[in-house]
Amino acid sequence: MEKVKIIGGGFAGVEAAWQLAGRGIGVELYEMKPVRFSPAHSSEGLAELVCSNSFKALRLGCAAGMLKAEMELLGSLCVECAKATAVPAGGALAVDRDKFSALVTEKILSRSEIELKREEVTEIPDGVVIIAAGPLASPALSEKIKELCGGNLSFFDAAAPIVTAQSIDLDRAFLQSRYDRGEPDDYINCPLNKEEYEAFYEALISAESAPVHDFDRRKGVYEGCMPIEVMASRGHDTIRFGPMKPAGLIDPKTGHRPWANLQLRKENRAGTMYNLVGFQTNLKFGEQKRVFSMIPALANAEFVRYGVMHRNTFIDSPRLLGGDFGFKAREGLYFAGQITGVEGYMESAASGILAGINAANRILGRDAFVPPEGTMTGALARYISDGSVVNFQPMGASFGLLPPLNEKIRDKKVRYEALAQRGLDRLKALNGSL
Repeated sequence: MEKVKIIGGGFAGVEAAWQLAGRGIGVELYEMKPVRFSPAHSSEGLAELVCSNSFKALRLGCAAGMLKAEMELLGSLCVECAKATAVPAGGALAVDRDKFSALVTEKILSRSEIELKREEVTEIPDGVVIIAAGPLASPALSEKIKELCGGNLSFFDAAAPIVTAQSIDLDRAFLQSRYDRGEPDDYINCPLNKEEYEAFYEALISAESAPVHDFDRRKGVYEGCMPIEVMASRGHDTIRFGPMKPAGLIDPKTGHRPWANLQLRKENRAGTMYNLVGFQTNLKFGEQKRVFSMIPALANAEFVRYGVMHRNTFIDSPRLLGGDFGFKAREGLYFAGQITGVEGYMESAASGILAGINAANRILGRDAFVPPEGTMTGALARYISDGSVVNFQPMGASFGLLPPLNEKIRDKKVRYEALAQRGLDRLKALNGSL
């Protein structure tokens, strides 16, 4: 039986390999690390997290939770490993990134159907192939993809800083999950009064950014992972209604809601490191230390990792891909992951699941599979293959992608739960045939 070649050992690549192996189909999984590292990667492990360590909310009544529930029905490797390596994060599913990557790698290596090849791919192979190289494919492979697709788009992607837990001034902070969801110690809150916020804001918008090097400056900044300094430049209160919003929080020292607030989330299970939630940045390292230390609770913060910014690319999927993630101009070629225009860790993983199922179906002589309407996985597949979309931009899981319910439900929470249950029921109805 023909083997499938998968290029890229990120979230999409490992999910595709897992689906194929589960159907008894041989896989050659190509991962260029450690032969070559991208600007944002540093670990040899598969499914390495380079931005946040959170996979967003778990509850079914939110789009991210609905997506993960569907992925579990489809046999997701990443959701399984995430739950096994989770760290406290309120209602979110966050992981110890090193343990998560190690477990994914271990499980991939445990399958005899999967041969992991540590080498850089510079040409697109013949046969049944899944390109899951991600937004940080090597320059040589990126050029081949660009030639194949007739060009690609670029945007900036940024990561937030991480500080040590012991360096956070807890006398100037308080423990609370927003709206009291989850456990009280899931987040450390760093409040600012109006005067403190004003000073911080002025320092932030005047701070010096790091050079962008070879990035395409003309494409601007992608909205889904915007640097905090760029967001702040859009208006005095933009970040106070964004990453620094105080909604759902009460400072026990004052009995009132803070004027502004930064949340810190556990970076590892041991709780020795915390990341600055929503503070993706491209400021110079010295400027990050200076400006972020103006937040009272971080006055003496020790930075384990400063925020970084890197290139991200995606193809014009509505013109190039079908709902099965197959490349229209070449049979047997599939794309998966963020390069297709799905945005987010779990969205990338979900696309890998679908690409893997469809590559297997092709080899086994079965019909292409696109999840039913009303499912979140199906909605993402339809979005990236919708030829009517003109100005294509990446999209994460969103209830706005789903067709409305037949009955009108005024309560948003109840409506979202009903949408999610409808999708799960539709997927369960045919899951046995997959």
